[in-house]
Amino acid sequence: MDVRQLVALNLRRLRVAKEISQDDLALAAGIERSYAGHLERGSKNPTIATLDKLAMALQCHISELFAELPAGTTEIGPLKSGRRSSKPRKSR
Repeated sequence: MDVRQLVALNLRRLRVAKEISQDDLALAAGIERSYAGHLERGSKNPTIATLDKLAMALQCHISELFAELPAGTTEIGPLKSGRRSSKPRKSR
C-alpha cells in the first residue's frame, strides 16, 4: 500500500470513528468538501499544511494519519446515510 492510500484509509477511519461527516470535517479543516472526498479516496496529494488542518479538525496528532492499519484492513465502512434528528417527529 502506498502512503497516499494509507493516509486516505486513516483519514476515513478516524472520521467515521468520530462520526463526523465529510461536510463537517471539510468545514472544520477549512477545505472544500469535494477535496476531502478526493483525499479519502487517495486520488489527491495533500500538503503537510492540509494534513495538519485535518488532524486538528479530527482532534488527533498528525502521525495518526500515517499509522499502520490493523492487518487485513482494506476499506472503512461508511457512516449511516441521511440526516436524522434524535427528536421524534410531530404528527400532522
